[in-house]
Amino acid sequence: MATPNYSYEKRQRELAKKRKAEEKRQRKLNGKPADDSPAGEAEGETPAEGAAPDTSEPQT
Repeated sequence: MATPNYSYEKRQRELAKKRKAEEKRQRKLNGKPADDSPAGEAEGETPAEGAAPDTSEPQT
């Protein structure tokens, strides 16, 4: 039976970690959230208390 190549396994884990970090960086640069959106940003929910007021409509 062959012995495990721990160096190879470690290198693969490092490459996977680097790939995941790069994907995360790209998502941040694009400004597009992943499939799961953060809480409080779903459609139909009111903005959190202390959030900036909506300036799209003039107040009368």
